[in-house]
Amino acid sequence: MATVTIDGIITRYEVVGSGPPLLMYSPGGFDSSLENWRSFSIYRTLNLLDHLGSRYSCIVFDRRESGLSGGRVERIGWEDYVTQGRGLLEHLGISRAHLMGGCVGCSSVATFAIIHPEMVMSMVLFSPAGGPRYRMAQHARLTRHMAYVAEHGLEKVVELANSHSKSFSQDPRCGPWVTVIRSDAGFAKSYLEFDLERYQTIVGGMARSLFDRDTVPGPEPEDLMQLDIPALIVPGQDSSHAPSAARYLQECLPQAQYWDVPVSQQTEETAPARILEFLDSL
Repeated sequence: MATVTIDGIITRYEVVGSGPPLLMYSPGGFDSSLENWRSFSIYRTLNLLDHLGSRYSCIVFDRRESGLSGGRVERIGWEDYVTQGRGLLEHLGISRAHLMGGCVGCSSVATFAIIHPEMVMSMVLFSPAGGPRYRMAQHARLTRHMAYVAEHGLEKVVELANSHSKSFSQDPRCGPWVTVIRSDAGFAKSYLEFDLERYQTIVGGMARSLFDRDTVPGPEPEDLMQLDIPALIVPGQDSSHAPSAARYLQECLPQAQYWDVPVSQQTEETAPARILEFLDSL
């Protein structure tokens, strides 16, 4: 594993395989670590890195506030995740790349394409996170964290974070900076000193701006409709990856290919082959 500082925040990353660059935004919500490509949900059965790495340089990384990457207490938006991905490509000397997102990573990929279309060769949007239940669940997690902070203060958040290894999704009381609290003593110290009222305002703003709609959060539909970038969309089918979210992207993206295959048929034999077919055709 290697690290690089981007926008003042440490990013842990790895390059798997060789060939044209494929920047991969990890699945896993607020715990989007690079290991999730091998261990999270459906991805543990697909073996994507081995298959895609046979023909592409797969650039995987811990999203900020995830895994062993750093973080900063601020009102995080999708543009901040774009800044991290772009900084990583620049660090590696890459001016254009294919982009792939899993789960919530699809929102970052689509936003990246809108902000920096000249850097994006194509998009693979695998099981995009979204749908009304997804929005409700994310708001509930952040609300529960704010309630815990209001009752106990930030000191108890740090104590709780260090008392177990659960993620923010598993224990929302710990908040979205839980992994940084555990991995960076300096960050934990500054976190304890953060103004409580300002902190609550920041977290409340994140809930509204990150999870702002009942479909794929982040990019505006009018901006998606202007993209002249090939995209492959692979649907999910549960409360966090609503089929409607994938169909929304299909409707908005002019050059979208929609792989109309149920999750039960997205296997190691079928899914990597379909992604490689799409990438190799460009």
